[in-house]
Amino acid sequence: KEANVYTALGPQDTEVAVKVYRINASEFVDMRGYLDGDPRFRGIGSDKKKVVLAWVRKEYANLMRAQKAGVRVPRPIAVERNVLVMEYLGTDEGRAKRLSEVDIENPETAFEVVREYTRRLYSAGLVHGDFSEYNVVFHEGQLVVLDLGQAVTVHHPNSREFLERDCENVAAFFGRQGLEVDPDDLLAFVVDEDGDDEN
Repeated sequence: KEANVYTALGPQDTEVAVKVYRINASEFVDMRGYLDGDPRFRGIGSDKKKVVLAWVRKEYANLMRAQKAGVRVPRPIAVERNVLVMEYLGTDEGRAKRLSEVDIENPETAFEVVREYTRRLYSAGLVHGDFSEYNVVFHEGQLVVLDLGQAVTVHHPNSREFLERDCENVAAFFGRQGLEVDPDDLLAFVVDEDGDDEN
């Protein structure tokens, strides 16, 4: 992993998640692929430290943008060098469970939420890039999207490819939950190719 996540006490003794990125992350090359085409991070070069520090700023910026777009994400609190502080998702018993770890009582509703989140991200100019049941958790009755570090802007040269992969992952997961989800229909909904906001 490129980062370790710890819990700590934040303001008013609330628990926060502290994500510390390793400067010598082995996923350094993968990070470059998501940063290189992002106009927000032009000219970073290949210095490992600069790339990791840019990645942390990118995750913070993506969380802020997603939150503003109405996507439930961990609330970003602060970013400093290779450390990102955000809302802790969980209880005293432990972290919130991933969608892959729970029995989904109502897959239709869960799918509609994930579909809408994907569209809201896209409308805000972002593509998650690694959207799957492993990056969505169930917290206090809501689905929450995680790991937006690799999310790219729609201007990234690979954004369409990443979005198609996200739609395939989501369709495959909900297919295993008994729903018939066509990844092409999901993609059309997300990018609103038919111009119809109702479907």
